[in-house]
Amino acid sequence: MKYRVLVSDPLAEEGLDILREVCDADVRTDLSEDQLVDIIGEYDALLVRSGTTVTARVIEAGTRLKFIGRAGAGVDNIDIDAATRRGIIVANAPEGNTLAATEHTMAMMLSLARNIPQANSSLKQHEWKRSKFMGIELNEKTLGIIGLGRIGREVAKRALAIEMRCIAYDPFISKERAAQIGVELVSLEDLLRRADVITVHTPLIAETRHMINEKSIAAMKDGVRIINCARGGIIDEKALADAIKAGKVAGAALDVFEQEPPTDSPLLELDQVIVTPHLGASTVEAQKSVAISVARQCISVLQGGPAKYVVNAPMVPPEQLELIEPYARLAQKMGRLLIQLVEGRLESIEITYGGEIARMPHTKYITRTVLKGLLDPILQVPVNIVNAEFVAKERGTRVSETLTEEAEGFKNIITIAAKTDRMSESVSGNVSGPNRVRIVNIGGYMTDLTPTGHVVISRHTDKPGVIGRVATILGRVNVNIAGMQVGRHRPGEEALMVLTVDSAVPAEAMEEIRMVDGIHTAKYAEI
Repeated sequence: MKYRVLVSDPLAEEGLDILREVCDADVRTDLSEDQLVDIIGEYDALLVRSGTTVTARVIEAGTRLKFIGRAGAGVDNIDIDAATRRGIIVANAPEGNTLAATEHTMAMMLSLARNIPQANSSLKQHEWKRSKFMGIELNEKTLGIIGLGRIGREVAKRALAIEMRCIAYDPFISKERAAQIGVELVSLEDLLRRADVITVHTPLIAETRHMINEKSIAAMKDGVRIINCARGGIIDEKALADAIKAGKVAGAALDVFEQEPPTDSPLLELDQVIVTPHLGASTVEAQKSVAISVARQCISVLQGGPAKYVVNAPMVPPEQLELIEPYARLAQKMGRLLIQLVEGRLESIEITYGGEIARMPHTKYITRTVLKGLLDPILQVPVNIVNAEFVAKERGTRVSETLTEEAEGFKNIITIAAKTDRMSESVSGNVSGPNRVRIVNIGGYMTDLTPTGHVVISRHTDKPGVIGRVATILGRVNVNIAGMQVGRHRPGEEALMVLTVDSAVPAEAMEEIRMVDGIHTAKYAEI
């Protein structure tokens, strides 16, 4: 059966063609929230642009949803928390419209500096008023960039090319990184005080809403010019309109608004304001690029793979994913094994990263794969890297991480220790190559187990005959033993046996194994 995908905003044909190779893709635009709620339960994925608001109510109705994709960078029209609680992966296409938004910002800045839209309109009315449209040169002016992400950096490169001085405010970028592209990193207060032109390139979040307001405008230079091609709501439109009327701000160029369309915005009445109807990403090239990106991510997730630009899970850059993936795969298998070895209610999980893995970034991503492996087999709700931490917290399971240089004789090691209300157990694993992942310790006993297939794990008294009787029971139910390992600390004391078998072991046979003289515990697990 093909996956069903709802496309609720216009999407370039190149993206739809990719979807339709493996999915039934329905394009149904201009849906109200009620209409979306009525039909979303029939779909496995939802693809949107900025026109559709994906509310918690829509997400709750999407009982089959596994993926929500935004063909563009911003995801403020999607309730990320609601999607995360449901384990739905949310991804965007942040790189596809970078150049389009960058070039639109530059066009707005140049138009603002030279009054091009106003002069164009005047001349088309057969007026010849050259003196009315006196502009400024951008050469040697100071451009203040709020947000030095992908678009902010590209704007800086182009501004530097026309010999502007670039300063930027971004709390998540180092001064060294900014200096590499010729930008001076400053405080927000310093930027507001020094900039001749200010352009914003941040997402709309609680901290950035009305970042440009009456107070911040008062701190700016007289005659400053302001550009927003990022998100409506970053600028308090009334405060900006008042400042333009008062002569504090010389002009503004806006592509986005607090409400779209901005029918009641006071800024539309001012000649000093240049406006465009949210055209930042509206190029043929950008629309094609973001459509292809989100379509490919959608298919990958529906088929059980990753999404390149997940926004509600720990982000692993594509260039590092290949390095991290073997550890994540091992960690999930270890979690799946461990949950089948313990009994009782899971109280806490401690994950220790030792050796090389402790020095790598993105252990948080690996931790979520551990939790997926632990929780997925025992819960009815779907568990994935998106909602794993939320589900664990909701169940009252404490999760902790420890990083250490000690690796117990290996170059790297991951140890997962689980505590329930009845017992404790631990599993350790090692990665020695992209395709060589091993479980090297179970409960303090050394092993060398490939984490796949069916296993029987027992603790028994180390004496003759115990292993033979277990093998006899398995043979009687036609379960073939593919491999065997035994770990012990001292002869005659407790030992750990790991049997790799070719098929599932019947519950009756496991009960019989547990009754063998000398067997302390015996568990069957499917990894």
